[in-house]
Amino acid sequence: MDLPSWTDSKLGTMKRAALWLVTVVGEGNVFTKEDVKAAFPGVSQADRRVRDLRDHGWQIDTNREDASLGQHEQRFVRPGEAVWEPGKGSRPSTSITQTQRREVLSKDGHFCRSCGITPGETYAGTYETAQLDIARRLVKQPDGSERTELVTECNRCRVGGRGKPTDLASVLSAVDDLGGLERKMLAAWVASDKREFSAVERLWADYRTLPAESRAQVRKVLALPAG
Repeated sequence: MDLPSWTDSKLGTMKRAALWLVTVVGEGNVFTKEDVKAAFPGVSQADRRVRDLRDHGWQIDTNREDASLGQHEQRFVRPGEAVWEPGKGSRPSTSITQTQRREVLSKDGHFCRSCGITPGETYAGTYETAQLDIARRLVKQPDGSERTELVTECNRCRVGGRGKPTDLASVLSAVDDLGGLERKMLAAWVASDKREFSAVERLWADYRTLPAESRAQVRKVLALPAG
């Protein structure tokens, strides 16, 4: 099916911007705000219309998601809904409001759901403190469809973004495959939204950090052959 021309003035700016990204910029390529201004001369807030495409499932990264980008650069990662088609691209904006932000932070326990760090906490081995923000995460549903959901992530985990959607279907399937004891254990962790590690698990984590000579001493105490 042939796409409409992105230069067609009868289309809205957001639809034209989507077509411009697909036919001119191309997936995976970088563009700037100046490129947008040059493509849509005299059109007010053309850059905002490009940002609006994120509300329709388009992935357009800035240097907040992709550290390789400059301050004024953006990368067109992948298209979402074909907003230029009749009946599409006209739903109300789903920009994240302050109320939504507070609700997501509260539901997520005010910590990064990817690494667990809390706001103001210092990253290990650095002087950098964490800041939390709300990210859009594409989630594959059990019926095969995809839906964008909101999640709390820190400034470091947001870098690079998530190229692939989270597969909820596979998680649910794995839960169904659990035995009774494992299922009960998982339910307890989910109910409290945290996992308490046993003394043996903490020892294993400590062992993994030891240099080879020190690991050899632990193996000796456990009556294991030298590794």
